[in-house]
Amino acid sequence: MIYRSDRDLTLPQPTAPALAVTSFFEYLVVVSLGKKRGQGTYEPQITYQFPKLANMELSQREEEEKSLKAILLFCFPEGVNWAPLTEYPSETFSFVLTEVDGSRKNGYCRRLLPHGKGARAPEAYCIISRVACFGLFSKIFDEVEKRRQISMAMIYPFMQSLREAPFPAPGNTVKIKSFIPESGTEIISLTRPLDSWLEHVDFRTLFHCLTNEEVLKVFASTVLERRIIFMAEELSTLSQVLHAVAALLYPFTWQHTFISIVPSVLIDVVMAPTPYLLGVQRSKLDDVTDQSDVSVCSIGDESTILPEKLQEELLQALCCRRDNSTSEELNKVVSEAFLSFFVKTVGHFSSHVKGSSGRQPGVFQKKSFCKASEHKASQHFVKRFIQTQMFDIFIQEVERRPTQEGFFHKKIAEYQESKKKEKAMRGERACGVNVGIFRQNEQLICHMLLKTTGIDQQ
Repeated sequence: MIYRSDRDLTLPQPTAPALAVTSFFEYLVVVSLGKKRGQGTYEPQITYQFPKLANMELSQREEEEKSLKAILLFCFPEGVNWAPLTEYPSETFSFVLTEVDGSRKNGYCRRLLPHGKGARAPEAYCIISRVACFGLFSKIFDEVEKRRQISMAMIYPFMQSLREAPFPAPGNTVKIKSFIPESGTEIISLTRPLDSWLEHVDFRTLFHCLTNEEVLKVFASTVLERRIIFMAEELSTLSQVLHAVAALLYPFTWQHTFISIVPSVLIDVVMAPTPYLLGVQRSKLDDVTDQSDVSVCSIGDESTILPEKLQEELLQALCCRRDNSTSEELNKVVSEAFLSFFVKTVGHFSSHVKGSSGRQPGVFQKKSFCKASEHKASQHFVKRFIQTQMFDIFIQEVERRPTQEGFFHKKIAEYQESKKKEKAMRGERACGVNVGIFRQNEQLICHMLLKTTGIDQQ
């Protein structure tokens, strides 16, 4: 499935789910475009790095050297066909680096035209971090860019202060002191969003590019772990949309290939037979459609994957969002809508993990779980969803730790409590009706009895 955006955007960047980390970043690099000798093409090269590789341990240095090669590709995914420019709007985007052990690092990149006169090639600032919180790094880039206009040397003290600062807890703020010539000492406040699981998301770009119905089709395809390609020209649009789509899956996590911006040299990844979420620049459409194994059209069943009633509820919830809503307001409306979908379809999972006691892991009972779906219409979806890797990984963690607590579990408890109250109210109403009928019948029987015995005076 391929989704294209014909609208290029420059909007605030998304934020991401929280990770257990203690520092803001691992390193910062500046990537410039250098002209190849005797050729008219450019190639990306690292012109600045903090901290230096020489200051790292040998094993870490070897690993980072591999990452640096990948960073060059992601900072300038278009390839070598560049020309000097006099104007170039800055843009911020993100990508993910997957380590050998399966762990992931986040790459945040701001590309702009360096300070100077005349035509020149753009350069990119890239921060690599275990932290997934785009809002914070967008503000950090503002500070780095401001210092770069003065001198490259001004970046070092700021990044050093940032590196030494503790990463704040959700909702907390950390303050960084930084000196700038002619301005004096500045206090920079960096606040982490309160809802840590939405730190990497801003849904505005997604809903600007796609209609509510299209978003539901994308969601349906994603929960069944299909191959999905998104196309737009702006790198920021691609990265925001892909991270937003991945966030719709909460509390589940996309387990397959995820490349928010596919570099030209890696375009063959669209041929992979396994599930993926890919972001490809629209200028590469011909390269994508030339691959014989890729269909430009959707499969056609996307509107029938989700249970009809729940699909209608999702559409109704999405229609409640306001055009002028803030990022936080939109995040709340959208996230709660899709979280409610999972609560209603698979929120009863904990009742079907049997045999867990003490340190012994439990065993998930698939058959009883599927049969216990709240609505029969949901059973077909549930049977397909439990075959996905994202559900399998989720339930394995539940089997290991059956008594987990978290936002999803809180929402399940709230929903189950509301269902109990609703059931109790129905019971009271039914009881009231039965009592009324009984009393009417009692009066009728007594009336007949009195009449037959001749006592009735009426």
